Amino acid sequence: MRNRWVYAVILSAFLGVPGLRADSRPFTEAPKSLSELRLLQAKVQEVYRKVLPAVVGVQIGSSAGSGVVVSEDGYVLTAGHVSGKPNEECRIIFPDGKVAKGRTLGSNKQIDSGMLKITDDGKWPHVSMGDSTDLVKGQWVLSLGHPGGFIQGRTPVLRVGRIQNFTDNIIVTDCPLVGGDSGGPLFDLDGKVIGIHSRIGPSIAFNVHVPIKTFQETWDRLVAGETWGNGLGIPNRTPPREIDLGLRYELVGGVLKVAEVRPGSIAEKAGLRARDLIVSLDGKSVATADDIREILSKKNRGDSVTIEVDRGAERMSLKLSLNP
Repeated sequence: MRNRWVYAVILSAFLGVPGLRADSRPFTEAPKSLSELRLLQAKVQEVYRKVLPAVVGVQIGSSAGSGVVVSEDGYVLTAGHVSGKPNEECRIIFPDGKVAKGRTLGSNKQIDSGMLKITDDGKWPHVSMGDSTDLVKGQWVLSLGHPGGFIQGRTPVLRVGRIQNFTDNIIVTDCPLVGGDSGGPLFDLDGKVIGIHSRIGPSIAFNVHVPIKTFQETWDRLVAGETWGNGLGIPNRTPPREIDLGLRYELVGGVLKVAEVRPGSIAEKAGLRARDLIVSLDGKSVATADDIREILSKKNRGDSVTIEVDRGAERMSLKLSLNP
């Protein structure tokens, strides 16, 4: 009896929070009290636990990104600039560290949607696709991905934000994105995928996702391995894959410290090590991972840049070759 009473009290409070009601209206308002904030937090935690197993890391050659499994037989949605060319081998890495083999399928370069397929046998953790035609400005959403690439022992990173704007072909949110998040899923508070991370915007509060409806409408073409479009609406321009150095960072006393160097990565080949303190990249001072991302966004595959680090008492200059 006591448990039923407690449940009734919690349910009553839950139903009283604007947008967190037992109807179809999305949650759009900011919590107005600590209790409402805790209810939102509890909902976010519930969704995170539900979707976590299906949010994967993607490795194609030396490039890294994110994705989400949307079917038991292993179809994976990602960004078009992550999937790249069709029929390439790839690795799909689950949060528990399990690795599955896969192949790239089709992509729509115009809006940056892409698809992969796990080729290993199995029944795979997956999530449901939602409805991106019924979005509301201000709607709370969850962004998951693998910033900096998959890191063993680190679960997909969660960021919470709200929808700022949307059209038939893009969703704009204030959920921060970092290099490596591309291809990761954007969820509503029902735990359904409503978008896929495409690109980092001009500010931390402006990031672009591909609506799930566009995947649903072009599903057969993507499965068939078709590639079409000119690249985000810009003639003759195909978006490059994000340049992933293979580093995980920590901010220590205002200095950017290398926490981990992924084996086989650009950074490892250049000689970077964990505990190096990053001073500059390409001659420009850096204090955050965003600074590094901004510098790399102006570079092309095949370029070389110099990174300056402090290793103990020694200052070193290392050459990064930004090869595919």
